[in-house]
Order: sequence, then C-alpha cells, then structure tokens
Amino acid sequence: MQRDLARQFLYDIELARRFEQAAAEQYAQGNIAGFLHLYPGEEAVAVGTLRAADVGDYVVSTYREHVHALVRGIPAGAVMAELFGRSGGCSGGYGGSMHLFDRERRFLGGYAIVGETFPVATGVAYWLRMNEASDVALCYFGDGAVNQGTFHESLNMAALWKLPVLFICENNHYQIGTEIHRHSALAEVYQRACAYGIDSRRVDGMDVLAVYEETREALHYVRDGHGPCLLECETYRYRGHSMADAGAYRSALEVAELRARDPLLTFTQRALEAGWVTQEEADEMGARAGREVEAAVAFAEQSPPPTQLDKDVYVRPLDLYRGDA
Repeated sequence: MQRDLARQFLYDIELARRFEQAAAEQYAQGNIAGFLHLYPGEEAVAVGTLRAADVGDYVVSTYREHVHALVRGIPAGAVMAELFGRSGGCSGGYGGSMHLFDRERRFLGGYAIVGETFPVATGVAYWLRMNEASDVALCYFGDGAVNQGTFHESLNMAALWKLPVLFICENNHYQIGTEIHRHSALAEVYQRACAYGIDSRRVDGMDVLAVYEETREALHYVRDGHGPCLLECETYRYRGHSMADAGAYRSALEVAELRARDPLLTFTQRALEAGWVTQEEADEMGARAGREVEAAVAFAEQSPPPTQLDKDVYVRPLDLYRGDA
C-alpha cells in the first residue's frame, strides 16, 4: 500500500464526512432548499471506486452524489454553492443537490430519477465503443434501482455489444425505508448480472482498500475489451434516506453495529497501525478538511443567486414569438 495513496484515501473520507455534516447544518438553517440526500457511512465506495478510475473515465451518479463530485475533483466550494442554489455552483445554481455536473471532469451529473443512470451510462459507453476510446463509463446506482426496467434493458444492451461500462451498485440495503429483502426476490444484486452473461463481483463497501482493489481489477477487465462488469458494494448510510427521513425503521442495535464499521474510524485505525500516517498527520488532515469545508460554506454564502434563467436554454422564449427560431 503506497503511503501517498493511503493519505489520499484518509483525506477524501475526512473531507466527505465533514462536507456532509456541514450540508446538514446548512439545510437545518434554511440555506439549502428541496431534497438533500447525505452520504455518511458510504464514503469508502465513492473514494475507492473513483480513485481507481482514470481521469478520462465518465461518471454517472445518482441523487446521492456530493461525495462522488468531491472525489472526482470538483471544488468543495462549487459543490456547496450548487446546494445553496447559487451562481458559483458547478451547475450554475440551477441543478441543486441532485444535479451536480462538470463537463471538464467528465462528471455527467447526479440524476434524481431512480434508474436513470443506466441508459445514460450505457449511451456514453456506446459512444466510447464507436470511437474506439480506452475510457470507461462508471454507472452508480442503489439497490432500490435494480427492479427498474432500465436496469435490465441497459445490462442487456451493454452485454450484447460488449460496451465499456462498469455498473456500481451502492447497496445500503434500504430503498428509502424498505429493506432489500422486502422489495427484491433476489437480495444479492451481483447475482442478477449472470442473466446477461456479465462478469460480477461483490465487495465490502465499508472497506476502502477492498473497494479500490476490486474496482481496479474490474476496470482492467472492461478496458481489455471483455464487455461490462457489475460491482456490488455492500455499504450502509447512517442517516435516513433524506433530511426528511428520521430513519426510525432501523433498530438502534443495527445502526450501532454498522457504526462500529465506520469507514472513517476503521481506515484511520488501519492507517495508524500500518504506519501510513502518524496521529499528528491524521489530526492535521481532519483540520485541513474542516478548513476546506468552512471555506466552501463561506464561498456559497457569498456567491450571488443566478439571474440569467434563460442562459442555457436552446431557444430563447422571445425568439419564438418573433419568428427568429
């Protein structure tokens, strides 16, 4: 394990946890409107998969995508400003929490519709195949999306044409408040891929190193021209589905058991024991992540609201009446 990579993992997880905590606080204060879906507990998935990906790979994420955006390199200020609905946001303040986008970093957005990531990522992979590119489309989805028709249609097309797409299931075991065993006849998501002859793997999504290594192998498989692959990451979210959900459907015992496997705590302890970081370095990383999040909130507060509501519309409304369209 390279020391620099371990330090990167630790900082990524620290930044992710502190960013989401700050987002929850800002939501409570009324600075963030609409829905807000937070990620604490799942950080090892975003960090492990995206640190294994290449800069040329495309990322298609769900509505729980703040951490994916941060790990992909979108500045924390641009992400927080987007949550605030301000012009300094990565989507100009028009997308909000569920629609982060960054063309330069090939981050093709969070998508609010369950199952929407499948056809988008499959289309990207089709374009990559047509252009004989070596890049891969990373398609994120939750366990609640696997019963959507788009899941089966997209896996079938990707397998048929051997498209370069890695399907990544962030299985936190709850479709909003319904446990996976209650909404899926087959709870082991990775086994579903066999119906389409797709290689699939399952990994402990609370272990960032395991996720990183498994993702590297899966990406090598896809880049070598073998077609798509599906990676199921078993993880857990410590908060409810959204800020509007208290998560009362889960027992205190269950939450306590999974909190003992907190990726931030377990990886910090592992890094200290292996000598990848010292306690002083770990403390400084936490402090630095805290300062970055504080700066992100300040940037969002100072960023003005968007004013050009028709800036990115293909046809200006007045042109329709003038006959200029």
